[in-house]
Amino acid sequence: MSDIESRAKLFANYIIENQATVRATAKNFCTSKSTVHKDVAERLEKFNPSLAGEVKKVLEINKSERHLRGGMATKMKYSKIS
Repeated sequence: MSDIESRAKLFANYIIENQATVRATAKNFCTSKSTVHKDVAERLEKFNPSLAGEVKKVLEINKSERHLRGGMATKMKYSKIS
């Protein structure tokens, strides 16, 4: 197993277990969002298609909810200022 393959599986398992976003995963593993996204969206499909499918489901849920998280972040930001 190559380093890239093991890293992609590590990222995928973290995302699935924690329902994490790409950004949160990148922060947790001290790597870039681009690396995480490329590993789980493109590279993982070649190594483990079933795991890639599970990750895709979580990322789709995150994508559908991102406008809500953004709104909450803005609300919290301005409630701290007042």
